[in-house]
Amino acid sequence: MWGGQVKQQLKIGLTVAAILVAAGALGAYVAQTPASDSSAPIAKLGDGKSGPVGMAWIPDAEFLMGNEHKLSQPNERPAHEVRVSGFWMDVHDVTNSEFRRFVEATGYVTTAEQKPRWEDLKPQLPPGTPRPDDSLLVPGAMVFVGSESEISLRDYTRWWQFVPGASWRHPQGPGSDIEGKDDHPVVQVSYEDAQAYAKWAGKRLPTEAEWEFAARGGLNQATYSWGNDLSPQGKPMANIWDTQQQQPFPVVKDEKIQVGTTPVGSFPANGYGLYDMAGNVWQWTADWYRSDAFAIQAQYRQPPLDPAGPASSFDPDDGNVPASAPKRVTRGGSFLCSDTYCISYRASARRGADPLNGMSHLGFRTVMTPEQWKVVQARKGSVASR
Repeated sequence: MWGGQVKQQLKIGLTVAAILVAAGALGAYVAQTPASDSSAPIAKLGDGKSGPVGMAWIPDAEFLMGNEHKLSQPNERPAHEVRVSGFWMDVHDVTNSEFRRFVEATGYVTTAEQKPRWEDLKPQLPPGTPRPDDSLLVPGAMVFVGSESEISLRDYTRWWQFVPGASWRHPQGPGSDIEGKDDHPVVQVSYEDAQAYAKWAGKRLPTEAEWEFAARGGLNQATYSWGNDLSPQGKPMANIWDTQQQQPFPVVKDEKIQVGTTPVGSFPANGYGLYDMAGNVWQWTADWYRSDAFAIQAQYRQPPLDPAGPASSFDPDDGNVPASAPKRVTRGGSFLCSDTYCISYRASARRGADPLNGMSHLGFRTVMTPEQWKVVQARKGSVASR
């Protein structure tokens, strides 16, 4: 949810925090070789009777969250024990068709479709930033536009652009649409939008701990949700920026190479039956983002059970916005992550994003507790008996 596109007043409107989240940290990554669990999990999918259709059962367990490898990012350390109760998770990201049903049923208007409020923008901006003219505060969202040639990867503003009129219906701006993309993940949705959808569906967003445990697919400290090899036997496992096939990030001059989302389920599911837990789109989680959250959790004497995350945000590593600027955790990486930039399709990678900001590679999926499933069943039974 952002204002106009003016370099001096709303270059601030690029929401540096969210862009860094989306683009990820610069650098290469070498795959780890931790041991995997000896027994592969068996995916349990809901059938409408024993569990919700379109969701997979994630069992209760204690697992090692985060990562200790020397090339992991500081915000992923230290690896620490966490316990989670069993829950159901969407087998894929919420799609355009699913989000459309929500909008048609409720009349919901996303944050990208609303005029931004200065009260929401101000906390994301450096102290003393002057309020922009109201004429600059127009509905829109951040869109990846790429570059025509190789450029320094330190200036992210050269491949991201605020586009007035960009929204979930028009991900790239007014001239774009989602026709023929019903099965693509919905994007340009803020944390607030995802929360609204989840509530309507009788579900909720996953906590960060739930998300990471589910993403690991039953593997213990594996680099990716499918194992330690990025492309086993040369087979791509996620929609990411493939530097072997594409131009160097963020070059998009080759029109034969399509950069963007792919239909959900285009790549193999992980051990729990979940698709796209790496790549395609970043995914919102329920937790506030703190860069030191794992260090705090690691101090507990006993592994925390179903940790809900910190009470507020804190990110001193982002020097472009206040350290306390509101951010929610996003996970999974996206189609913009490559082995030379971002590398956040790893299971332990994490970033923080402005909860009111939509982007062209940011979506979500939901979870449901056994208790929530019982409520849904009870409602169905009540309707059937009428």
